[in-house]
Amino acid sequence: MTTPPHQDSILSGPPLDSEPGLGTLTLPGFLREVTEQYRDREALVARTAAGITRWSYCDLWERSVEVARALHAIGLGKDGRVGVLMTNRPEWISAVFGTALAGGVAVTLSTFSTPAELDQLLQASGVSVLLFERQVLARDFAQVLTELEPDIATSAPGALRSTRYPFLRHLAAVGAGTAGTAVDTWDGFLTRGRNEPLESIEATAATVRPSDPAVLFFSSGSTSTPKGILSAHRGVAIQMWRFRRMYGFTPRDEIRGWSANGFFWSGNFALALGGTLAGGGSIVLQPTFDPAEALELMQAERVNFPFAWPHQWEQLAGAPGWDTADLSSMRFVDARSPFAAHPTVTSHWTEPNHAYGNTETFTITTSFPANTPEDEHAGSNGVPLPGVTVKIADPLTGAVVPRGESGEICVKSPTLMLGYIGISRDETLDGDGYFRTGDGGYLDSAGRLFWVGRLTDIIKTGGANVSPVEVDEALAAYPGVKLARTVGVPHETLGEIVVACVVAHDGVTLDEDKIRAFLRERLASYKVPRHVLPFAENDFALTGNAKIKTSELRNLAAQRLDT
Repeated sequence: MTTPPHQDSILSGPPLDSEPGLGTLTLPGFLREVTEQYRDREALVARTAAGITRWSYCDLWERSVEVARALHAIGLGKDGRVGVLMTNRPEWISAVFGTALAGGVAVTLSTFSTPAELDQLLQASGVSVLLFERQVLARDFAQVLTELEPDIATSAPGALRSTRYPFLRHLAAVGAGTAGTAVDTWDGFLTRGRNEPLESIEATAATVRPSDPAVLFFSSGSTSTPKGILSAHRGVAIQMWRFRRMYGFTPRDEIRGWSANGFFWSGNFALALGGTLAGGGSIVLQPTFDPAEALELMQAERVNFPFAWPHQWEQLAGAPGWDTADLSSMRFVDARSPFAAHPTVTSHWTEPNHAYGNTETFTITTSFPANTPEDEHAGSNGVPLPGVTVKIADPLTGAVVPRGESGEICVKSPTLMLGYIGISRDETLDGDGYFRTGDGGYLDSAGRLFWVGRLTDIIKTGGANVSPVEVDEALAAYPGVKLARTVGVPHETLGEIVVACVVAHDGVTLDEDKIRAFLRERLASYKVPRHVLPFAENDFALTGNAKIKTSELRNLAAQRLDT
C-alpha cells in the first residue's frame, strides 16, 4: 500500500493484479469455472411445501443454459434487459446467470416493491423481458402487472405492445398459470428454447467481455427514488471471488450459506450467493424471511454461514424454538452476533464487517479480512482493497483534506459502476474521476477509513457538527437499548437540536434522564441529545436494505416534540 507525502487523505490499495483468488471476470466465466471445479457438489437447496429441490453445480449450469436458450428463442439481443422479480429461489439464480449466458443484462427487482414502485422500476429499467414469481406472500404480481398495464390481460404471450412499457414484450411467471394473457408459464417459457442450438449459447457466452454491462441493481436510498445502477461483469465477478478470500472460504469448509435477505440487493448477491458459490458451497434458500422457519431450516440443512442484518439477528434470537434449536453446525458466525451466544454454538470467528462500500461499487471498497485482530482494525471500516483509491475531500471545494480530518469519501475502484441510468457519467464523478459517495469519513495515520455517516445526516447544532453515528454507538452501550437512531430536529436559534430515538428491549422501561447522564460521561456536551424519545421498533421505517429512513424518523420526532 502506498502512502502519498505529507499525509494527505488520499490512499491506494495494492494493484488489482496482485489480488489472489480472482477467477474469470464475467458471470458466464464465473459460472463455468465453479461448475468445472465443483461439478456434482450441491450448489443450492430449496425446501417448500411441494418438496425439496437440490441442484448440483452441473444442474445450475444446465438450468441457466435453459433460460439462455429461451431468451435467445424469443429474440433477446446483446445487452437486452431482463427483469427478474422473484424471491430467493432456484429460478432467480438460473434466470440471472441465464441472462448473462445469453449476453443480456439482468435487472434485479425487489419483491417488496409496491405497485407504484414497480411501475417506476419497469419504466426506468426498460426491460424487454420480465421473469417473475406470481405469488409472493399476499401479493399476486400477475394481478399487479395487469392493473398497471391492462393490455397484459388481453395479449397473447410474446404479442404485448405497451405504450406504458414500450420495450416490454415477453413475460413469464413461476407459479400458478395465467391462461389467456401475455404471461407465459415458466415451463412454457423454457419450452420456447428447446430447439435453440446449444452451440449458439456457447458462442454468445464466449463473446461476453469483463467491460460489458452485466446487471442493473436499484439503490434503496433513505430519502429519494431508487437509482438504477449499471455494473459491468468485471466489477460483479471481482466481488464474488473477493468475498471468498475475505471470508476465508475453501472447498474443504463445505460452506452451507443462508441469507435473510433478497439477492436483488448487491450485498446479498456478491457476498451470500457469490461468496458461497466461489467457495464451492451450497446456498440454502428461504424465499421470504420468517425467523421461526429460518431456525428450522438452518437446523435441517446444517447451515454454517448465516447472513443477516442486526434487526434480523434480534428477531431470530426472539423466535419460538430459539432456546431449543440445535445450531451446533454454525462455524462462520460472527462472535458479536446473538448466534455466538447460543449454547450450542462454539465458533469464535469474526466476520470481515469492518468494511465500507456502496451499491455503486457493487459492495466493498475498504475492508479487513475475517478474524482481523481488534488492535489492527481499531473499529475502522478497513483499508483500501486492491485496485481501489480512497480520497477524503472537502464537500464544498473538492480539495483533499489532511489526514485525520473529516470530509466526503470519494473512491476510484475497478468495481465502480458503469453509471446511473438516465444520468450522465460526468455528473457522478469529480474532475479527477472519483465517485463522490455523499458519505462523511476520514483516514487515520495508519490508512484506515472511518465512516461517520451520510453528509446529509450530519447534525449542525449551534455551529458545531455532530455525527449521529457516534451518538448511536454510545447509546448502543446503554443497558436495555435495543435500537437507537439520532436525528437533528429543526430549532429556531440552534439550527438543529440533537434528538435520540430509542427502542427498548421487551419488558424494559428506559429513563431519559439516566440515559442523558450516561451519555454525558462519554460524549462532549454538545453531542448529548436534548431529548431521548421512546419509539416502537415498527416506527423505524426501513428501506429495502434495512437502512432507516432518516427523513421520516426526523419528521416523526419533530411531531412528537411539538405535541
